Amino acid sequence: MTLARAMILAAGRGERMRPLTDSCPKPLLEVRGKPLIVWHLEALARAGHESVVINTAWLEDRILERLGDGSRWGLRIHYSLEGRDHGGALETAGGIAKAHHLLADAFWIVSADVHVPQFAFEEEALRRFERGGRLAHVWLVPNPPFHPEGDFGISAGGLGLADGVGPDGKRWTYANIALLRKELCSHVAPGEHAQLGPLLYAGMRSERISVETWAGEWHNLGTPQQLAALHSAAPAK
Repeated sequence: MTLARAMILAAGRGERMRPLTDSCPKPLLEVRGKPLIVWHLEALARAGHESVVINTAWLEDRILERLGDGSRWGLRIHYSLEGRDHGGALETAGGIAKAHHLLADAFWIVSADVHVPQFAFEEEALRRFERGGRLAHVWLVPNPPFHPEGDFGISAGGLGLADGVGPDGKRWTYANIALLRKELCSHVAPGEHAQLGPLLYAGMRSERISVETWAGEWHNLGTPQQLAALHSAAPAK
């Protein structure tokens, strides 16, 4: 089996998106004419990816039914079934750890509930990351109104800062897009519940995580109101 070089996190319940997610998995909610997750699948296919891992939990059968084996996008989808195997979602790092056997040593990671229509999961970016010694390379965006305090600072050398701000005097918000190395989650046991955030903070404190900012269109769709606002807005050019 060819190991996947990309993973889409799609297992969450989407509590804040209720009642829409009571009967529809959040990744299948439609944005501008197609499900959220399909935007990522199309972007990965355009970038030349051949396979992708998708983890599922809430209403996971509906995701499998809708996406199938991925062949319609020229992809091979490998599913990591957290609902079937563990009774529910394992959170971000837990989901990655369960899928370790399906993933290459370095891979793209993206959350199914962010809408970034212009982002390209470039092969060259992955190759540069592979050649380096970083645990992760993380994309950051300006702080949205619902998260004004941000997550990470940026050092003068382009490293992520867990505990302060860099020369720009700012903290930025994690875009839920990153390049990761398996090593980052290697101590998380398959089936263990674990979040990715603390691992990113620890990696930054050891100066092993680089960052860059994303200036293109980006939406974190957490509530029905945010989804409605996106539908009513004109696409960025």
